[in-house]
Amino acid sequence: MQQKTITDETLRMGVDVLSERDPDLYEVRARLGYPPTWIREPGFASLVHIILEQQVSIKAAATMFQRLESHLEMVTPDSVRRAGESGLRNVGLTRQKSRYCVELANRIASGELDLSRLATLDDAEGRSHLLDIPGLGPWTVDIYYMMALGRPDVWPQGDLALASAIQDIKKLDARPTKNEQLAFAEQWGPWRAVAARMLWMHYLDARGQ
Repeated sequence: MQQKTITDETLRMGVDVLSERDPDLYEVRARLGYPPTWIREPGFASLVHIILEQQVSIKAAATMFQRLESHLEMVTPDSVRRAGESGLRNVGLTRQKSRYCVELANRIASGELDLSRLATLDDAEGRSHLLDIPGLGPWTVDIYYMMALGRPDVWPQGDLALASAIQDIKKLDARPTKNEQLAFAEQWGPWRAVAARMLWMHYLDARGQ
């Protein structure tokens, strides 16, 4: 089954729909325009990059990924398995993230996980395959579905930058909890991943990035 994906055209359509529906998102569009698509190449390397982004800044994760890529030449299941956990730790990955990356590589090498099939699977089925792997929690899987598979109606649960952005644009006294974020996001369906991009754009702009 071919799923709808985010393109430049569908992104703009989603932004316009959301802006008509939500005055605060209208204000974001009026001030900053349309967000980037921020689409990534599907596959192992992108998933490793997202693992590196867990609980650190995007900039720090990008630096670490470049260091890993430089050390391995190419970030593939084979190169990660050859390096092993100790090799990844020598590059600067934490013990935990080294284990996650090697386990992911092992699942792909054994044929237990085929990332290329995810685009053809029902989202719920595909997500359950990924969530079975150590280190791939809901946030990591959501970001992969948003960025690598381009799904338009995914919300990355517990994202701190999005919580801060919602607090800003909704003028809340505190950052919304995970459940409160989900309640806001519910109002933005079926374009939740587009709303997230608008909010990330606001977050980066508000912090001069």
